[in-house]
Amino acid sequence: MKQLLLIALLLSSFFTATNADNHFMYYKDTDRLGVPFAKDPIVLRFHNKYLMYYSLPPYKDSKNRAWNIGIAESKNHTDWKKIGEILPEADYEEKGLCAPGAIVRNDTIHLFYQIYGNRTKDAICHAYSTDGIHFTRNISNPIFRPKEGKWTCGRAIDAEVVEYNGKYFLYFATRDPDFKIQLQGVASAPLNTDFSRNTWTQLTDYSILYPTLPWEGKCIEGATIIKRNKKLYMFYAGAYNNSPQQIGVAESTDGITWKRLSDKPFLANGKPGYWNESESGHPCIFKDKCGRTYLFFQGNNTHGKTWILSKVRVRWKKGKPVPVY
Repeated sequence: MKQLLLIALLLSSFFTATNADNHFMYYKDTDRLGVPFAKDPIVLRFHNKYLMYYSLPPYKDSKNRAWNIGIAESKNHTDWKKIGEILPEADYEEKGLCAPGAIVRNDTIHLFYQIYGNRTKDAICHAYSTDGIHFTRNISNPIFRPKEGKWTCGRAIDAEVVEYNGKYFLYFATRDPDFKIQLQGVASAPLNTDFSRNTWTQLTDYSILYPTLPWEGKCIEGATIIKRNKKLYMFYAGAYNNSPQQIGVAESTDGITWKRLSDKPFLANGKPGYWNESESGHPCIFKDKCGRTYLFFQGNNTHGKTWILSKVRVRWKKGKPVPVY
C-alpha cells in the first residue's frame, strides 16, 4: 500500500511539474485601447519575483499620444499582474518611449529604452531603479545612437545589453540611409560603466546582421541575447510587423561576428486561425531561477489591431536551442 501511495505521489508530482512547465501564457493589457495591446517584452528576475516591461500604445482619443512602457509582476513568469507604467518625464521623451531592454546589476535594475517618433533621431536611453517601478534617468540621455554613415542613418532602437568577455555589449537596430531596411549594430562599454553616453564605443562601421533570407524581408530587429558555453546566442525578429514577423537565431564567439543556425525561422507565425497567425515577433530570451530557458514574444491574428504576449520553453540539444510547444 505504501509503495502504491509513493508511486501515486511521484506521478502526481510529475504531471504537476509538466503542466506547470507547459502552462500557456497569454498576457493582455487593455488599459489603453480597450482591446489587448502589449508589445516588445523583456523579462527579468528581481527580489524573488519576475518583472516584465513592455511597450504600451498611445491612449485612444487622448492628449497623451505617445508610446509608453508597462510593468507587470509574476511569481511564476506565466500569470502576470500589471503594477505600473513608465511615462515621459524628460523633454527628449515627449514623443514617446518604448521597446525596453533591462539587466540587473547588483541590486539595481538598469533599463535601456528608446525614444520614439523622431525617425532618424530615435536613440537609446538609460534609467535605473531599486524597486523596479520608479526609475531615475541618466543625466546624459540619450546615451547612444550610431554615427551616420554608408550603412546607417544614425537611428538606434530595440536595445539589448549583455555582459560578455569583460565588457558590456549594446545591441541595437538601426535603418539604412534610405530608411528602408532595418539592421543590427553593436557598441560596448567597460564593466565599471555607469552607462553614460561617453562610455559607449561603436564597434563597427557596418551591420553585424543584415536581412538576407527570404523570410527576413527588409528587417532584422528586436535582438535578445543569452550566454551559453562561452558563446552568445541572438534571437532576433525577422521582417517588419505582420509581414509576418518571425524569430530567427544566430550564434557568436566574439559578440560581433554572427552566424545563423538555420535559414528557416526558429519560431514561425501561427497557422491560419491561430492566435499568432499574423506574427510571432520581438523576442526575449530568459533563464528562470531553476535554469530553464524561455522565449517570450509578441503575436496577434488581427494584423496589428491587437497584440498579445506569450512564451515557449526552449531546450538545448547538442548546444543548440529547440522550441518546445
